[in-house]
Amino acid sequence: MKISVVGLNHKTAPVEIREKLAFDSPELLSALRHLKSKFTQAEFVLLSTCNRVELYAAYRPEDRVSSKELIRFLAEFHGIESSSFKDYLYFYDDEEAVKHLLTVTSSLDSMVVGEDQIIGQVKESYRLAATARTTGKVLNRLFHRGFAVAKKVRTKTSISSGRVSVASVAVELAMQLFSDMSAAKVVVIGAGEMGELLVQHLLHVECKDITIVNRTQERGEDMANKYGIKAGKWEELQEQLIEADIAIASAGGQDYLFKKESFKKITDQRKKGALLVIDIAVPRNFAPAVNEIEDVYLYSIDELSQVAEQNRKKREEDIARGMQIVYENVREFMEWFGSREIGPLIGQMRKQFTQISENELEKFFVGSRQEASCKNVMIPMVKRIVNRLLHCVIKNVNTVAKEHGASEAAKFVDSIVQQAEEISSETGKKKDES
Repeated sequence: MKISVVGLNHKTAPVEIREKLAFDSPELLSALRHLKSKFTQAEFVLLSTCNRVELYAAYRPEDRVSSKELIRFLAEFHGIESSSFKDYLYFYDDEEAVKHLLTVTSSLDSMVVGEDQIIGQVKESYRLAATARTTGKVLNRLFHRGFAVAKKVRTKTSISSGRVSVASVAVELAMQLFSDMSAAKVVVIGAGEMGELLVQHLLHVECKDITIVNRTQERGEDMANKYGIKAGKWEELQEQLIEADIAIASAGGQDYLFKKESFKKITDQRKKGALLVIDIAVPRNFAPAVNEIEDVYLYSIDELSQVAEQNRKKREEDIARGMQIVYENVREFMEWFGSREIGPLIGQMRKQFTQISENELEKFFVGSRQEASCKNVMIPMVKRIVNRLLHCVIKNVNTVAKEHGASEAAKFVDSIVQQAEEISSETGKKKDES
């Protein structure tokens, strides 16, 4: 059995590449079901967030899953050429794949180390995979291990203290670029989880003029009532932006809300000065060319990285403690993963040892010896010898497992099985010839 992950994230790929491979929930379900129909015995979980797209797989060699096949799937599903993104991908197998997931769930691989959103996103991805019935014994255990590790890292370190979310970094950037946040008119586009976090952080820095604008009016009004802010209608978003000082966007959707030409019509009507636009949506809400408009300053999620790096440096000790927890759990998981292979291998070894003894006994009791009086004594005696030898071998397997890990023990047993199969086939062949 093999565990693999293929993916890209904010470290390896810019937002213009990540948004090409992003999945919303319906697409994610469709993609998982398509994978399962193609590789019926394999297990899959697909994770898609603003900062990463990762495909986890557990499979056997006969399932014919490979990195090449997974890349082809991503390209075909999104209708793009693999050449446009394959150079940005990373690939991890077995222990490295396990370490990667545990690091991701613990937010140690996030742009904003310690952020709370990633564990919810991973849990939702796992829930969707369970709904699509693409998980199994291996990925079930791995992802639940990831959830447990994330909880332990949060309780054993102070990594999640302070402002630790993409939303908080966006507000921090706004504070650096806009001197008086209390006097700024802020428009928040999108009333999802990220939109709510933005509102919370804006209120924390004493913003007094916040308007939430959402496609679904009712949801926007519910959030406005909850936090004592204003709600605007989606069809009036342009009017809101004409009056705004800061716009922070996190709305879902596959197409830009604003391109340069459409946004220029808005800025031409503005009587205020500069407009700060922070776009943390993936796919993006604002086309990059919007930044070319005079007095418009557009920042995408990737441009928050400098602020996020300051956050990371403050948490270096917590990161080290968190990674120690990850390493311990990787080792424990790999012990389980390796040991689950040993049982069937020991069964195969026992079968081959028994076959060798039976072949030798058949070779011995031929001709005049077929009716030998010792036959009834020798057959059970040989079986006892084989069992004793097997007992010695299994004790050595346990020693290898304790000293070097279950994976090495499995390799050790597999090598014995292969040698026993060769001996068994040779003795069987000689028996047939005689």
